[in-house]
Amino acid sequence: VAFLKRASGRTNESRTETQKDTEHRDSKQKSDMNAHPDQKLYSCKVCDKTLSRNSHLTKHMSIHTGEKPFTCGSCGRSFQCKAHLNCHMMIHTGEKPFSCDTCEKSFASKPRLTLHMRIHTGEKPFSCGSCGRSFQCKAHLIRHMMVHTGEKPFSCVSCGKSFRAKSELLPHMRIHTGEKPFWCVVCGKSFALRPTLTIHMRTHTGEKPFSCVTCGKGFARRFSLIYHMRTHTGEKPFCCVNCGRCFGFKSSLTRHIMTHRSEKPFSCVTCRKQFTRKLYLLLHMKTHTGEKPFSCVTCGKGFESKYTLLKTK
Repeated sequence: VAFLKRASGRTNESRTETQKDTEHRDSKQKSDMNAHPDQKLYSCKVCDKTLSRNSHLTKHMSIHTGEKPFTCGSCGRSFQCKAHLNCHMMIHTGEKPFSCDTCEKSFASKPRLTLHMRIHTGEKPFSCGSCGRSFQCKAHLIRHMMVHTGEKPFSCVSCGKSFRAKSELLPHMRIHTGEKPFWCVVCGKSFALRPTLTIHMRTHTGEKPFSCVTCGKGFARRFSLIYHMRTHTGEKPFCCVNCGRCFGFKSSLTRHIMTHRSEKPFSCVTCRKQFTRKLYLLLHMKTHTGEKPFSCVTCGKGFESKYTLLKTK
């Protein structure tokens, strides 16, 4: 009897605790509803998007109006919200309060640190629904989706050529403006693109970061290594549609196609003779100038081409 009373007591106690938990949850839900009586009350009249606060709606409306009321006092650039301006100001102050625990690299904002961390973790949370390819940030996925849709929203006002991203349009515009903002500090030569300057600098430093795994030969450019690898693999991906002959380089295929068309775009200004390759034209020009830059080290005789010199040995 005592056991049954104790068991009954525990059951009543358990019920009481359960009832208390339920009452607590109900009370919390009512409290939350009272705390946010205007939740999802503010609707955008342009796109019908609903927001929980009037301040959020005001910020959202700047997307449609293009209003950017927060201006940087240093460079004059404007922003839609104060948070973006505060983040931008760190460019001028040099402040980078968010540090990576893995490589200790610092960033001006937490979202940039989060994006950087995916380099170490390999996380790619944004996936393409068409091909399954994944990306580290949403912006890269959006730009990739244009490959499937064919969308190219950024157009050149000079020639009408379109691009998927503004970052692709801006370098293209320099073709028309002639702008070359990237200068070599060694020789003063200027370039339209920063990557082109980086490659150029290797002519001064001698750096060749791309090495062949077969023979160890180094190259300053990645595509030079790719071309070189074909000498080992024998790959010839560029094939002539007329005769089926294949080549390791696209330029070789282009020259070969001229043999089918009888096209000779390079003309001698002296005698008007035409050639399929610029190299052949340059060799021909030496018959007019008398230039013989290749000399035999044994007898000193000069030749018009290196090939002619080697053939006489």
